[in-house]
Amino acid sequence: MTLTHGGANFFEISVDPLNGELTEKNNSAYITVNGIRDRLQVLLVSGEPHMGERGWRNILKSDPSVDLVHFTILRPPEKQDGTPITELSLIPFPIRDLFEKKLNDFDLIIFDRYRRRGVLPSSYLHNISRYVKAGGALLEAAGPAFATPLSLYQTPLAEVLPGKPTGYIFTEGYIPTVSDTGKRHPVTGLLKANVQGSENWGRWFRMIEAEALSGETLMTGPSDQPLRILERSGDGRVAQLLSDHAWLWGRGFEGGGPQSELLRRISHWLMKEPELEEEQLKAVVAGDMLKVQRRSLDTAPATITVTDPDGNVTRLSLSEGENGEQIGSIPLRTSGLHILEDGQQKSLVAVGALNPKELHDIRASTDKIADIAKATGGGIRWLGTDGLPDFRRTKPDNRQSADYWFGLRANENYEITGYNRQAMLPPLIALILALTLLCLGWWREGR
Repeated sequence: MTLTHGGANFFEISVDPLNGELTEKNNSAYITVNGIRDRLQVLLVSGEPHMGERGWRNILKSDPSVDLVHFTILRPPEKQDGTPITELSLIPFPIRDLFEKKLNDFDLIIFDRYRRRGVLPSSYLHNISRYVKAGGALLEAAGPAFATPLSLYQTPLAEVLPGKPTGYIFTEGYIPTVSDTGKRHPVTGLLKANVQGSENWGRWFRMIEAEALSGETLMTGPSDQPLRILERSGDGRVAQLLSDHAWLWGRGFEGGGPQSELLRRISHWLMKEPELEEEQLKAVVAGDMLKVQRRSLDTAPATITVTDPDGNVTRLSLSEGENGEQIGSIPLRTSGLHILEDGQQKSLVAVGALNPKELHDIRASTDKIADIAKATGGGIRWLGTDGLPDFRRTKPDNRQSADYWFGLRANENYEITGYNRQAMLPPLIALILALTLLCLGWWREGR
């Protein structure tokens, strides 16, 4: 069995029913497998040293499940001098190994303020474009060079990048704002600072103006221009951050902001973390109710179809909740695997035991209790063929069963710890009552 995504994966194993079966409920078995990534391989390529470079490194290195490969281009090809190669202490950039041989080994590739400098040939950038379309993940944190002819948008990566630069750079102070779509998206809709309003965040002072050709704009900057864009390209995913001033939040400038949380959520969304999917359908069991939760960028109210293990179908209309979540609940009538569908998504939720032991083998058999009956001196009798046996009181050390009778053991396991006796009436009153009844009887007989 192959796991298709992280989180809970349900597998159903079933066989066709046979003629004369007592029940078909034990013709299926369910298995739940929790999928997790063992190690995350991340490649971070910094085009030049800058204040935000360490922020990316610290965020990625703080996660013990991330294996980070980080290169900063310190000496581009145009900076040549007479120093012999053997006397250089810088590590050569292994472009062929990273972008040709081992490219598909990475779960995420990040370009941080990268610009065209002749380091990566167009053929390798074309490999990255194919890598994304085949299911890879790319994150581009743009710097000022993105608005110039040295932009990555002037390379084969333009096939997958959702934002096209206009050539203008905003340099005035602004507060990043979560868009209406971003408020419904798990990546930005649940940020802590957004609960009390974006005015609690610190300002940024640079943004590269771009036209969002595709994808979803989750955050905006000056003049409601795109600041954060997420896009699904082929089977892969792409994210663009059109500013290099996120590090100001990490430094606490003007109160800072959720820099590490935002970048962590974006990275995990790119790597297809189930909890950050913008389209979710799930349910939880609360007592005798099944609470359904649906998250979607679509604001239209949804109707969910819930199918229980017995095949009963219930249609549930959801009501709008908070942060793009729609909720509803229905009473539970049976345990087992319930199927939820909204027309586009399908989800499974387990209620109670998926494979109850009482259904493993429902055939009547003496095998399970034969040893216990023998050890206690008892017997087994089939009422359908042998009829009801006679029952006798037997002593504990005597035989307890035969072919035609069963014993009910008289263990006499009791102990008198005390007793109390009390007359119902005082003796004098009882004597008077008895004489009265005797006189009444004599008078009656004498008439």
